[in-house]
Amino acid sequence: MRYLVNSREIKQYDNVTTERFGMPSVVLMERAAAAFAEELRRQGVDCSRVLVACGSGNNGGDGYAIARLLLLEGCDVCVLAAGHTEGTSAGATGEEESPYEKVTARATDANRLQRRIFEAYGGRVVCRLPEQAVYTAVIDAVFGVGLSRKIEGIYAEQIGQLNGLSGTKIAVDIASGIADSGAILGTAFRADLTVTFAFEKLGAVLWPGNTYSGRVIVRDIGITEHSFGGERPQVAALENKDLIRLPEHVSHSNKGSYGKLLLVAGSAGMAGAAFLGAKAAYCTGCGLVRIVTPEENRVILQTGLPEAVLTTYPANHPMTEDVTAAMKWADVIVCGPGLGTSPAASQLLGAVLESACARDVPLLLDADALNLIAKDISLLRAPHGPVIVTPHLGEMSRLTGQSVALIQSRLIAAAADFAREYGVVCVLKDEHTVTAVPDGRIWLNCSGNAGLATAGSGDVLSGVTGALMAQGMPAEDAAPFGVYLHGLAGEAAAKETGINGLMAGDLPEGVRRVLAGVQQHHRGSGKDRFCQSPAAQTH
Repeated sequence: MRYLVNSREIKQYDNVTTERFGMPSVVLMERAAAAFAEELRRQGVDCSRVLVACGSGNNGGDGYAIARLLLLEGCDVCVLAAGHTEGTSAGATGEEESPYEKVTARATDANRLQRRIFEAYGGRVVCRLPEQAVYTAVIDAVFGVGLSRKIEGIYAEQIGQLNGLSGTKIAVDIASGIADSGAILGTAFRADLTVTFAFEKLGAVLWPGNTYSGRVIVRDIGITEHSFGGERPQVAALENKDLIRLPEHVSHSNKGSYGKLLLVAGSAGMAGAAFLGAKAAYCTGCGLVRIVTPEENRVILQTGLPEAVLTTYPANHPMTEDVTAAMKWADVIVCGPGLGTSPAASQLLGAVLESACARDVPLLLDADALNLIAKDISLLRAPHGPVIVTPHLGEMSRLTGQSVALIQSRLIAAAADFAREYGVVCVLKDEHTVTAVPDGRIWLNCSGNAGLATAGSGDVLSGVTGALMAQGMPAEDAAPFGVYLHGLAGEAAAKETGINGLMAGDLPEGVRRVLAGVQQHHRGSGKDRFCQSPAAQTH
């Protein structure tokens, strides 16, 4: 697991490191500069002619320190003191403030110190870019984390000039202009590489900030988990090493040992959603999957997936004795994929909600179940057991009445607000899907690829997540692990199909490949089955 921090959190951890552990901030700055310079060498960046753009804050201080180290290594280095109006002398006494500087703090003490040291070593500082200058590397140390207002005026002009230069573009900590939400504040530096310190920054992971960040590399500078001071970051991301916590099949077991999943899915002409969800559940290790679906889907489902048990109902008359019995049989219920929004579908959803609540059965609501709930959101306010909802942006818009654009601009907050208000685990699907738990924990998914943007992909996710719950994972754990596994399945499948040709039907096989690798790791490491709640361990 890795942490993703916002600007408030990293500033707090920086303060804890300096105040509690006595690490001087200038030492952290020196370590950051040394790590950055070393990373440039490791990445093979041509530093024969370097431009470093420095702002007036500590990010700019990092920039001056980096410039000095490169200068002492024999590189041709020039520093642009960003934000100075044309014609002013960077460093001149009584210099005129630019409009942006008038509403922000003057240079920090650390910034001034690093600049003085750089200049003492003969470093060159300019107020504007030399005309027709050519650089092999352009380093952005203008703003860093914590920027909250739109970049305008001379700063916007200069960042545009930096983006137009030749040479490799590298950002210090985070590309200037990216907010915590990933939003672009008017303009932003377009990095090929970002060298960030201590922990990954949220804005560089979330869209569209991730498109400005290039490859992101994290370097240690002395701010560690010891610096949390009792407050861990709110957002975390799973990693491959966490997969060892997935349920494992063991000896002396049977199909009942791995759960009974009821999939209420499909409508006339929409058998595919039920097929994809059920197959994905089996490929994730579920012991037994029963599909509740209209009679019209019987032949295609029995032909395509004979492993599934079918309980069918006549069109428009879903509440048969067999359907009621199936709900009482289930350990976990997934409801919604391809269900439609007819009165019969609404009746079926109501029965599912009532049954799951009465028996405290974990429930996953997806697709048309969410569209039906959007018509009467009070259904989610009623008492219920563990519930996962998996809306995409359009479905979330219908559930909340907010625009898609607004939701996407505050992806993490939107999921967290919904989880807290309705007491559900909210899986808000986007390029980086957010899983929010009612107690405030948040997971941001970093697996997957653009090939997952295809019809039926969400049905597979529902089957994967439902299967993990059926095998004993609590809903708050099954949701982020299901999302992560689903993304890895997309990566595995795309190796065979390519991203453009990836179909939802390829994903269950991708799940198999990923889990096969996990099982090999289990055997190779001699690990016993890990039964403790992953989130309880890691948060």
